[in-house]
Amino acid sequence: MENILIRTETPREYRETENVVREAFWDVYKPGCDEHLIIHKLRQSPDFIAELDFVACDGDDIVGVAICPKAKIISDQGQEFTVLSMLVGVLPSHQKKGIGSMLINRVIEAARSLGHKGIVIFGDPKYYPRFGFRNAMDYGIQTSDGQNLDPFMALELGENSLDGIRGRFHEAPAFQPIRDSAELAAFDMQFPPKEKHVTDTQLK
Repeated sequence: MENILIRTETPREYRETENVVREAFWDVYKPGCDEHLIIHKLRQSPDFIAELDFVACDGDDIVGVAICPKAKIISDQGQEFTVLSMLVGVLPSHQKKGIGSMLINRVIEAARSLGHKGIVIFGDPKYYPRFGFRNAMDYGIQTSDGQNLDPFMALELGENSLDGIRGRFHEAPAFQPIRDSAELAAFDMQFPPKEKHVTDTQLK
């Protein structure tokens, strides 16, 4: 989209982008969502990388956000390797217009320029290969509990940059699903009221 500007985010925009993430994920994986609280916690954590926090703007309106916090891979011998994970959200009104792709491409370009070795995600295996993501098992990377799943993918950010990095993937602690329903409910009250629904996209 010619009118979309991708740029780094400023702290004064955090609440606005939390609402964008809330709108993007509402009722997608469960009734309501917790991704807006996750991104809030990530920005307060030592794993947050401000240079990898991007927004998509349509004029004066923020319509999408991408954030790439630190993550780690721990080998069977206990050696730790730093990689990245990623969260991307686009307002429903602006989805399927290429904005997500623009954000992902910018994140990849920036992460590569900063010298990071790779990005590991849980995402749509029909969507992310277009950016170069492959099944993480191709690199000898497993989930934290030792599994291999089709949505579990990795991207090398340099030539053979994941060589020798093998083990189990661990997202930043702040990237974990919110277990405290009271905390989520209290945080959610800071945003416009929304009704929760059960949909056919949700995880069973």
